[in-house]
This record gives sequence, C-alpha cells and structure tokens, in this order.
Amino acid sequence: MVDYINQNIYSDYFHQFKLTTDTKHIMTKIFPYEDLRQYSKVLLWALEKQLNAKFKNRDIIIIKYDNHAAPLAEALFAFLIEKHLHPVMETALTPAMKAELYINSSYGQLTFFPPGKAELYEKARGVVRIHAPEEVGAMEEVDPLSIIANKKSTNQFRQRIEKRKIHNSIAWTECAYPTKALADRAGLSLEDYTNRLMRACYLNMPYPAKEWQKIADKTAEIANWLTSMDIKTIRMQSELCDLYFSPGPNRKWLGATGDNIPGYEVYISPDCRTINGYYYADLPSLYMDRMIYGVRLEFADGIAVGATAMSGEKFLLDHLRVDGGARRVGEFSLTDSSISRVNHFMAQTIIDENFGGENGSCHIALGQSLLGTFAGPPEMLDKLFMESLGFNTSEVHWDLVNTEEKKVVATLANGSIKTIYENGLFKI
Repeated sequence: MVDYINQNIYSDYFHQFKLTTDTKHIMTKIFPYEDLRQYSKVLLWALEKQLNAKFKNRDIIIIKYDNHAAPLAEALFAFLIEKHLHPVMETALTPAMKAELYINSSYGQLTFFPPGKAELYEKARGVVRIHAPEEVGAMEEVDPLSIIANKKSTNQFRQRIEKRKIHNSIAWTECAYPTKALADRAGLSLEDYTNRLMRACYLNMPYPAKEWQKIADKTAEIANWLTSMDIKTIRMQSELCDLYFSPGPNRKWLGATGDNIPGYEVYISPDCRTINGYYYADLPSLYMDRMIYGVRLEFADGIAVGATAMSGEKFLLDHLRVDGGARRVGEFSLTDSSISRVNHFMAQTIIDENFGGENGSCHIALGQSLLGTFAGPPEMLDKLFMESLGFNTSEVHWDLVNTEEKKVVATLANGSIKTIYENGLFKI
C-alpha cells in the first residue's frame, strides 16, 4: 500500500512538473531566452535609473513574481548572479491562495504581516515586481473591503518603502509577462500579445536599455520644460472631458524614471483640492482584479461628487468610500503618441496607463499622491506639510485612462495661455 501511494505521489509530481516544464518550453518559444535576458537588462537599468547609481557587489535585489512569470524571473536571477548581486525570490499568491485569504480567513489572518519581511526590504536596494496573472477576474466576487483591510495591514511598511524611494535608498520597478489570461482579456492571441509587449518594451531593438535611456532623456526634457513654465492652472478638454486644476506649489513634473517598464508618461501630483470639472475613462480599467468600464467622474473643489460606470459601478462607488482620500486625485499624467509603443488595450494597468495610439493618452489616479513630484528636500515632507501643499493621502492609487483626442492648455503666472499638449503630442 505504501509503495502504491508513493508511486501515485511520484506520478502526480512528475505530471505537475511536466506540465510546468511544457508550459515554460512553450513560453520560451514565444519569448526566446535572449529576449528574456534583454528584458532583464532593461529591468536592471530601470532600478539603477531611479538610484542614479550602479549597484555594488552583494547588494540585495528582491524579485517578486507570479508563478507564470518564472521564465523571466529565472533569466533575471541568472543576470543578477552574473553581476555579483544577491537576488532574493518572493513568489506572489496564486488566485486560489488569494481566495482563501480574502474569503475564508479570520481578521487576524487577513491582517497578518510576516516577521522578517520588513527587515529584508529594509536591507534591499532594489525590488522587481513581475505581473503575470494566471487568471483575470478571479476576485470579482470578493468583498473589496477585505482586500483593503489586507493592504492597510502593510500601510506602515509601504510608507517606509515610499520614503526610502524618494531618498534614493531603494528602487522599485514593475513589469508584465505575457499570459493567456491577459491575452484573452485583451482580445489577442498569446503570440500577438507577447509581440506587442516585446515591442512596447523595445525588446525588438538591438540594445533595449539604450533605447530606454533615450526615452528617459526625452521625457525628462519635457518634464523640465513643464516645470520651468510657472504654470498656475491647467485645463484638459476632450469630447467627454473638461478638467481643470492647479499643479500647486513646490511641484515638479517627472518623466520616465524606471518605475514601470514600459513607461513613457510625463506626470505630476497636482494640488488635490483644486480639481474641478468632468473626466471620462474610455479605456477599460483592471483594478483589484475587476474590469471596470466607462468610468465618469465629476469633481467639485477636489472631491468626486458624482461617479458612474457602464460596468462595475457598484465597485466604483464602494471604492470611493474606502477612505477620505479615495475621492481625490493623486496624479495627472500625459503620454506622447510619438514616444509610446502601446496602441492596444493590454489588460494590465502598468502598460495601459502608457497608451499612445493615434491621440496619445491622459490618465488621472484616484488616491495617493506621488511624493517624488515634490520639488523640495524629501525630509520636509511630514504629514502636515504634505496636507498644506495639497498632496493627497490614501490607501489606494487607481489609474483611469482617457485616449480621446484632447487639448491641454496652461495659464501661466503672467496671465498668458499656452497650449502644452494637442493631437497626442507635447507642444515643446
């Protein structure tokens, strides 16, 4: 009996291993190893770009990845070993694990924070998060308050990471790896999805990291141009949007800094108290594993006083009640169509927020402001000072993308009006 059981266990293990191996073999064909290696080089570039420095021998870099991203995680691991760095692997929860946590756990289990994790991240110099969901929409029936409660338990940890980021003592970049679930939700074949992702990441170029440095230089030039203009108010108009706001004092615009790959946007965290008008997100949004479509928001003195959605409206309304900052805007961003290589919905926010297409794109984020857009010394940013400048604080950061043809004009301190973005292009 024991031998029979052991034989069955071995057979099941072998079958599982074979399925995993077969899947990796298929993905290696679709995503050749040399391209995975180039992707790894780009991710290392993204981290060092944020730090404005090269890594030193034995620096710790955490690779946090979904199971289906194992081929990229392995290639990145090997590349970091070559660089004499210390990669530390951290596998994300599977959909089944998330379901158990969000549905069947006690409150204590839901808010549990593992010992040693804070110490590990405190010593790390870089983090790479690779998104490769094996299912999309699996959490649609989960109460979002359970997910928020889980996130709140890590609030102090995440705040510490953000402080280290603005002090350039840790870098964090996020990227995507193609899966059938993403391809299906995007309405593409897996091969087409993979090719589009490779193109968006410039992996079809001889030296992708050099291409990303060119993008960083170009978007930095645009960001510096916007920062130098002493803009008092901005108005963005499209067929279904009419949004106006003040960038606020002590602000700077930022370009492609390596936070996301791909990442082409130029963005700012405006004074959240000054947002007024209407905004419409015509690109679907996948947030907390839910697909939300056709979000319309009306703002008055910084607060979203009206909200509707063609699909997912209840989730939208529930989400706006998560905390006091969920109804406020934490980011305003523009993407130039001449720079972006994203021209199709990809069902992954870190890609979709960089949509180019014919008209470029704009996105706002409900929730947390991005403190890197503060123009002064980071050590000045305590809670009271942040509030006085109109930086928003929230547990959430939800990007909503508009791809319509639009015009963005700025009113300068001297009263003159300047068009800064039109027909998908910055007017630099």
